[in-house]
Amino acid sequence: MRPSLFGASASVAALALLGSLVTGCGSSDDATTLRLVAAEYGDSPATSSKAYWDKLTAAFTAAHPGTKVEVTLYPWADVDREVTRMVGENNPPDMALMGAYSDFAAQGRLYSAGELLSIKAEANFLAPLREAGSVDNTLYGLPFVASSRLLFYNKDLFDKAGAKPPKTWTDLKEAATALKGEGVLYPYALPLGPEEAHAEALIWQLSNGGGYTDDSGLYDIASERNTETFRWIKDNLVEASLTGPIPPAELNRQDAFDAFLRGQVGMVNGYPSLLHKARAKGMKVGTLSMPVSDRLSEGEAPLSAGVADWMMAFKRDDNREKVGAFLEFVFADKNLGEFADRYHLLPSTVTATQLSQDAAVDPSVEQFLTALRTAQLYPVNEPSWLQVSNTIKRNIGKAVAPSADPKAVLENIAQQARDMAHQK
Repeated sequence: MRPSLFGASASVAALALLGSLVTGCGSSDDATTLRLVAAEYGDSPATSSKAYWDKLTAAFTAAHPGTKVEVTLYPWADVDREVTRMVGENNPPDMALMGAYSDFAAQGRLYSAGELLSIKAEANFLAPLREAGSVDNTLYGLPFVASSRLLFYNKDLFDKAGAKPPKTWTDLKEAATALKGEGVLYPYALPLGPEEAHAEALIWQLSNGGGYTDDSGLYDIASERNTETFRWIKDNLVEASLTGPIPPAELNRQDAFDAFLRGQVGMVNGYPSLLHKARAKGMKVGTLSMPVSDRLSEGEAPLSAGVADWMMAFKRDDNREKVGAFLEFVFADKNLGEFADRYHLLPSTVTATQLSQDAAVDPSVEQFLTALRTAQLYPVNEPSWLQVSNTIKRNIGKAVAPSADPKAVLENIAQQARDMAHQK
């Protein structure tokens, strides 16, 4: 959703930087070898994506003798950069699974879905994801797995503090204050560090009717509503010491999640896999939509934040048909559903989603699916988004620093975004 949505923790960076290589079975000397570069979704060697890709590529090769698939895994912090480097060296992989695609589509380097998949497979993607993966009404970014974000709260800590699940920003501040009074280390964990600051920022912006773009799709990062949002966070949460001992600009998502699983966090925005881990530890966790600003509580409905990860296929000599065959195999309900279930994420297709719903015994799965159907995703179909998102990750946490002027920080990011969009 890596996005993230999605992503590996730093604990597997060393493993993934080496590139976890997996190869489909087959011994023919003249076999075609397809290369896939993919993000690592696991957070330890035991949960590495390698096992999934080993099994999948072996099954594909058994069904398609003469074609092998080689998969190299990188952590989320590195995969975009590594694929960009390969493309810059004019040696792209046949396929990549990462957080953005439109820069490569704008360069004319990607096959469209219509050149790769059957009509049935192309039409099977969930509508909001299909729209986000399209440029000029042509699908280039094939959504793989997705997630929506909900606010998680530790029920035991809330009960101890006498706090109530928040519906508005004011409620959230009151709950955080009560949690702090009971010695909770992170009343509200605010991960605006470089791992996934753009996700936390979007969640907050949407809860005040803002976002990264305006109605025409142009970047509007320093809008009045976004500025109001970060000023409220700074004045009411950060300066009131309600966000924990680590400055938000230095707190990464995985660190916030780990602290939540240790019982040190009262509230944090999360996705389905975090809920699964918390319940596996016996934690009592509540989930609800992100509380809204007092402005929106008067009647304007906010959008939830959604994240998807994108599979893309690069144009290389004579690879289209075999790449298409492999991607049809990847997006088969059984294979896609197995990956989504493995990491407790949401599949990207209508039929795999229905199977996931039918098999679900946890009603919270439906809550995440419902949120995804109307979610606002990153502007991934803007060719400059890969660069812009990196700028946001590195800088937006500065907007809530004690000495910062949120408006000035957002305007600086906005200017860089406009410059990058103009260059594209």
